Amino acid sequence: MSKPRLLIFDTTLRDGEQSPGAAMTREEKMRIARQLERLRVDVIEAGFAAASTGDFESIRAIAETIKESTVCSLARANEKDVRRAGEAIQPAARGRIHTFIATSPIHMEKKLRMQPDEVVAAAVQAVQWALEYTDDVEFSAEDAVRSEFDFLCRVFDAVIRAGAKTINVPDTVGYSIPVQWGERMRALIEHVPNSDRVVWSTHCHNDLGMAAANSLAAVLNGARQVECTINGLGERAGNASLEEIVMAVRTRQDLFPVETRIDAAQIVPTSRLVSQITGYVVQPNKAIVGANAFAHESGIHQDGVLKHRETYEIMRAEDVGWHANKLSLGKLSGRNAFRTKLAELGIALASEEALNAAFAKFKELADKKREIFDEDLQALVSDEGVTPEIEHYKLVASLFHSETGEAPVAELTLSVGGAERHARATGSGPVDAAFLAIESIAGSGSDLLLYSVNAITTGTDAQGEVTVRLSKSGRIVNGQGADTDIIVASAKAYLNALNKLYAGPERVNPQL
Repeated sequence: MSKPRLLIFDTTLRDGEQSPGAAMTREEKMRIARQLERLRVDVIEAGFAAASTGDFESIRAIAETIKESTVCSLARANEKDVRRAGEAIQPAARGRIHTFIATSPIHMEKKLRMQPDEVVAAAVQAVQWALEYTDDVEFSAEDAVRSEFDFLCRVFDAVIRAGAKTINVPDTVGYSIPVQWGERMRALIEHVPNSDRVVWSTHCHNDLGMAAANSLAAVLNGARQVECTINGLGERAGNASLEEIVMAVRTRQDLFPVETRIDAAQIVPTSRLVSQITGYVVQPNKAIVGANAFAHESGIHQDGVLKHRETYEIMRAEDVGWHANKLSLGKLSGRNAFRTKLAELGIALASEEALNAAFAKFKELADKKREIFDEDLQALVSDEGVTPEIEHYKLVASLFHSETGEAPVAELTLSVGGAERHARATGSGPVDAAFLAIESIAGSGSDLLLYSVNAITTGTDAQGEVTVRLSKSGRIVNGQGADTDIIVASAKAYLNALNKLYAGPERVNPQL
């Protein structure tokens, strides 16, 4: 007999994108959305439609494409936001509007400047507006963890009577602990009238490192939807990790009275795609998807695993998608095989010219590397700008020189707005010299906040994936670049970040 379904609500494209510098282009969001559908998440929160025109268009494009998952847009409890969300999800096979308003005393007084009666009225009105577009309406009480219990019950009762189908209880500031959060979820379900008519959801932040634990405590006490992100991506310390929630429920079926429909074998490929696109590298000891998650250094552990895997492993690496990423293409592969593989990875190129450019780069890479992996192809597609992201700055040619006792030199030719510019600079190292050469042309005035290098795959011929985080006038962007030459990858990453600073629109980022 099957267990009740635990719905997995993925908010990587909305809450996850609020990580500093993690903003994505429409095409990048489409790639992630297709992979989330392949992962079989129940709900994809595709964005916040009122944030910008770009967000609205991304949500609408995802709604037009995704068929197996519900596509959702966030909306504050005001008419403009709700109607914008409704228009964005209109093409979806299954669309949802997720509306919210703050309910804690500090938020109502200091942020909203509204009385409790006004908050209840606004919540009900928002649900009613949303119902004009879809019968799948979710309501969230922002900062529920610091809200008064009786007032929460009052708000939830009102929006249920208004027609909300999902009630989300968020720990917006990551303040709770599992025992407390589980008790609050159980108490709400017991005290709110008609609680059996809705799905109860939880959305936990990781400020105290307990987002996954709090979410699972809520599940044990009646929640039947968990809001989470791939790799735990999100603002501040992030959100509950989808992979941790799913595998905890799957591994501890003796404790959890629910099951998910997630295809666990897609977890690692999804994790790597999100990491590659956002520039947020997964720490090696990250549960489930970290490089060391299934590695054993201790001789005692190694001996035990060799004799019987379950002595030290509670999951199989292959069950979550490890060791299944080799690309069955080589330098003799044809364009059709290449196109087919791109489709399998959820990559849709804008034109035949884009396909030809990507195929040429693939052939070039195949001459440099003995083995090609899916991650290599994902990086190649992102790096070569086949998405129509504005490329004001582009690397045309480079020459680097470094020897012991001499200052490293970088000579670069850049395309700037279509015109070629040349620069030469010395630095403390070849990467520093490359960045100084770029800045001598760009003069961006930005600050370098992060420089990170990560090997995409194994082997000394692996592509290096570089992330550069720049800040200017309070705006933060991440740039990514990949190449078998780390210095070239670094230059590409810096230019990618400059392009985002040059082109990026301002957005509104709501907290939940």
